[in-house]
Amino acid sequence: MNRRRWLTGAAAAALGAMLAACDRLTTNAGVQQTLARAEGLTRRAQRLVVDRKALAQEFAEAEISKDFRANGSISPGDPEYRALAEGGFADWRLTIDGLVERPMALTLAQLRSLPARTQITRHDCVEGWSAIGKWSGARLGPLLDKAGLKPQARYIVFHCADMLDPNVSPALGRYYESIDLIDAYHPQTILAYDMNDAPLAVKHGAPLRLRVERQLGYKHAKYLMRIEAVADLAGIGGGQGGFWEDRGYEWYAGI
Repeated sequence: MNRRRWLTGAAAAALGAMLAACDRLTTNAGVQQTLARAEGLTRRAQRLVVDRKALAQEFAEAEISKDFRANGSISPGDPEYRALAEGGFADWRLTIDGLVERPMALTLAQLRSLPARTQITRHDCVEGWSAIGKWSGARLGPLLDKAGLKPQARYIVFHCADMLDPNVSPALGRYYESIDLIDAYHPQTILAYDMNDAPLAVKHGAPLRLRVERQLGYKHAKYLMRIEAVADLAGIGGGQGGFWEDRGYEWYAGI
């Protein structure tokens, strides 16, 4: 029994030491820089071998999932958003600003009048589940052309209504995401207002969500309020390009 206790204690101590070492590694600036360089290499390699306009797989109507899981925030508590939802989003506007020649604020009706696309695609979540849904929405590329990107613009940032971390400042706790211009102009990158031939439900991101089909689910920002064109991501949120990226996720989540 004494030997068993000793072995158990030794194993626990070794595990604790390993976890402590792992924690030191994950918080080490040099390790973080190495991981960031590796992510950049992965992105460049994928862009090199895959056609920038290659489409994500699309599916038939019969393959649409009966139950498309609602994940993450499913009912933002932001007072402004709640008021807009209660009014059927009649007063909602999508602001487009930053490094653009013609800032604008668009209603849902105006968005529905823009060049659109419908696609049936698979949503792959980083948690390990997938579902197939039908999405309709305004293509992002033509909308950015309408706003007129300035030459300095390199990234598109999506600011959302949902506050996921109330324990920090709004700038750090509100959901946001970003993509580069390659993904912004991809033909399957849309601002979706319909899901499965019906207006988006609140749990799925009403009134508007991003669909960037060649990336994992956390990049598909819901509850869009503002689109900002920027030259770099350093001064936004925690500086890593997205809510979850600020908490350790990869910025480029290509699949």
